[in-house]
Amino acid sequence: MARFDRYMLSQLMVLFGFFSLVLVLIYWINRAVVLFDQLIADGQSATVFIEFTALTLPSVMRLALPLAAFAAAVYVTNRMTTESELVVVQATGFSAFRLARPVLYFGLIVTLLMSLLMHFLVPMSRAQYDQRLADISQSITARLLTEGQFIEPVNGVTFYIREITPAGELQDIFLSDTRSAEEHVTYTASQAYLVRDNNETQLVMIDGMVQNLRLNDNRLFTTAFVDFAYNIGGLINEQRDVGRKAAHLSTWELLNPTPELQAETRQSAARLLSRGHDRINQALLGTVAALLGFATLLIGNFSRFGVWRQIIAAIFLIVVVKAIETAGLNVSRSDENLWFATYLPSIAGFAIVGFLLFWAGRPNLFKRRIKDTAPA
Repeated sequence: MARFDRYMLSQLMVLFGFFSLVLVLIYWINRAVVLFDQLIADGQSATVFIEFTALTLPSVMRLALPLAAFAAAVYVTNRMTTESELVVVQATGFSAFRLARPVLYFGLIVTLLMSLLMHFLVPMSRAQYDQRLADISQSITARLLTEGQFIEPVNGVTFYIREITPAGELQDIFLSDTRSAEEHVTYTASQAYLVRDNNETQLVMIDGMVQNLRLNDNRLFTTAFVDFAYNIGGLINEQRDVGRKAAHLSTWELLNPTPELQAETRQSAARLLSRGHDRINQALLGTVAALLGFATLLIGNFSRFGVWRQIIAAIFLIVVVKAIETAGLNVSRSDENLWFATYLPSIAGFAIVGFLLFWAGRPNLFKRRIKDTAPA
């Protein structure tokens, strides 16, 4: 590797590490705040919270790395332009395509990191995350069965059990539901049992009473019952095991969807193929983002005001590539034979980069055309 390539690549890697750290922290903190509200409110420990936030890290890095690569390429190119380093190197005979070689090396490194995330770490972390979420739901069920304490499994619902016998019988039940804006309902029973029926958890109360307080006129209605079933599935937020999700599958399985796999994930072959090819495309976009940020800043003449117009153009082109990505995914999900549409953003991105580098090597290309069409 030439000395210039090593120098520029080292600059890119240092800035890439900095921007990756900043973006990952921003995304991670936002995700952690949501998890904190969900887990701590359910009575989970700080260890569980740290475990869940760690499992979300690969997904956060998947979003942050392409943006960090783009930001690093723009920052380094802008600095080398304003300090005339690129001008000096170009004066030695380096073409725009030659200048882009260290950026290409940098983009390939980002692509390797993205491939590791997309094909291995993200599917594994998502599967483990969902499994732990199912385990947590079971622990919430156990916490609901607590003797001698008033439990609030969800906002507006209060549950109390005086005693749980060795046979599993719940003694002296109190259940208050104030979630409705029209009425508040209170259930009391001398005995109760937890029963599973059609994948639902029912609280069967024996020898009790229901009190309905109608809020619009403050009238109270009471009803005695011999037995009464109350669905508490919504209170414990139980996670059902319905098989693997598409996000849990390996890339090889996604690219070879069998009828059994489609039935398990409840996804069509087109959607599974689209997801598999999108993982490959997401890795390629790491290289596209780096090259796009570099090539856009090479066009245009030197200005004492900097290259802010080129920076805005680079951001606009990134938005265009993301729009093409959305359109390509929609097309590929509609028909399994159109899977190649997933790669449209990468193809378009490399085409734009090639055109910009060609333009940068011929700064008077469009000016010459304008001059030729002017009247004599």
